[in-house]
Amino acid sequence: MSFAVIIGNPRPGSRTAGAAVAAALAVADAAGLAGEPDVIDLSAFGPGLLAPEPPSEVADALARVTAADVLLVASPTYKATYTGLLKVFLDRFAAGALTGKIALPLLVVGAPEHALAVEVHLRPLLVELGADVPSPGLALPESRLDRPGSLLEEWAGRVAPAVRGALTAGPSGDRAVGSVR
Repeated sequence: MSFAVIIGNPRPGSRTAGAAVAAALAVADAAGLAGEPDVIDLSAFGPGLLAPEPPSEVADALARVTAADVLLVASPTYKATYTGLLKVFLDRFAAGALTGKIALPLLVVGAPEHALAVEVHLRPLLVELGADVPSPGLALPESRLDRPGSLLEEWAGRVAPAVRGALTAGPSGDRAVGSVR
């Protein structure tokens, strides 16, 4: 079983990236999955995301997403939704292209009124792409980025049963929980 983390922050080495990896590790631990997640930081791709034919590094990232069983999709909140960078990357996938994938949405929110954006904007995008989104997304307050521990652990504990259940049942009933790539 492979676990990929997609980071939609345009800044390399962002706090969103750190929170996303920490969240993925917390979910993997709570779900009893072994290994490290495959981190795809979209900030490294820049204008290549807009090229008619994706450069090799973008094509590789797309293939890594397609090969993953579980996706944690993270972005800071921009204009009450996810970043354009994340949207441009996900637009490379056709509707239904993520069928059979489990997706966990995470948004870093600067204000409490943006907390619903993870469910109202990011979840529907992932569902449109065919992903199973079996659990509530995480709206991580920016004020908690330096100490997300208990919030991530609580969220991971809530989503782990859904991840385990979805992996066990899978869309065709033939998945089993294994190790994270």
